[in-house]
Amino acid sequence: MVYDQHFRMQKTTIKIPNEVECPELVEGQYYVYLLCCSDNSLYCGSTGNLKNRLNEHNAGEAAIWTKMRRPVKLLYVETHDSLLSARRREKQIKGWTITKKMNLITGVWKKI
Repeated sequence: MVYDQHFRMQKTTIKIPNEVECPELVEGQYYVYLLCCSDNSLYCGSTGNLKNRLNEHNAGEAAIWTKMRRPVKLLYVETHDSLLSARRREKQIKGWTITKKMNLITGVWKKI
């Protein structure tokens, strides 16, 4: 299935948003992020050094999922004060539907 810059779900089409800028490293901050892979699939992760982690994803040195779907682009970032909080949020987002993830990325919240 080819998505051609859109996610097609049933009869709904959602436009993939533009890449966001990677925030500068702040000591004591942790990040939850969503990536768009080359096949337009989404990947969610968490890290303490987002710039380094993005480089690892694009070098094929991070997750197996992104290794096979390079290059990736950053669509969404949120900060957390602890790694535990970031990991909990990552797990929560990973359980969501694509529609709900896209609503988070675009800032559009609808009843799903």
